[in-house]
Amino acid sequence: MKEFVKKVYGDIAKKKKSCCCSSKNADVSEKVGYSKKDLSSIPDEANMGLGCGNPVALASLKEGETVVDLGCGGGIDVFLAAKRVGSIGKVIGIDMTEDMLNKAKANAKKTGLKNVEFKLGEIEKLPLENDIADCIISNCVINLSENK
Repeated sequence: MKEFVKKVYGDIAKKKKSCCCSSKNADVSEKVGYSKKDLSSIPDEANMGLGCGNPVALASLKEGETVVDLGCGGGIDVFLAAKRVGSIGKVIGIDMTEDMLNKAKANAKKTGLKNVEFKLGEIEKLPLENDIADCIISNCVINLSENK
C-alpha cells in the first residue's frame, strides 16, 4: 500500500496525474478553508488541491514556535505556518515522497522563507529528535498511514 501511495503522489508532484477532482486547485482549497489571501501569498505550485481543510487556520500558532507538518506535499501548510511563527520560529515539513519534497524545496526557494526545512520520512518513523515541536499539523495524510 505504501509503495502505491508513493507512486500516486509522486506522479501528482511530477504532474503526470492530477488530483481526484476536475476543479482548479485554488477553488478546491478555498472550499476547504484556505483564504484567497493565504493562497495568493504562496507559490501556485505549493497548492495541489489535495487537502481536506486548513490546519494552519485551526492551529493557535505563536511567533517563535517550531511546527512539524506531517505529509507536507508541495509545502502549502509549511509556508503558511512559517509566516505565523515568524523568522525566529521554524517549520519542518515531512513527506515520504521524494518527488513531493523536491517540489516543496523548489517552492521554498520561490518564497524566500528562511525558517522552513523539508525532510524525507514516514509519519510512523519521524526523522526528528524527540520534544522539538510545539505544534504538529497534518492535512489528511494520517488517513494514508497503514499504522495509525
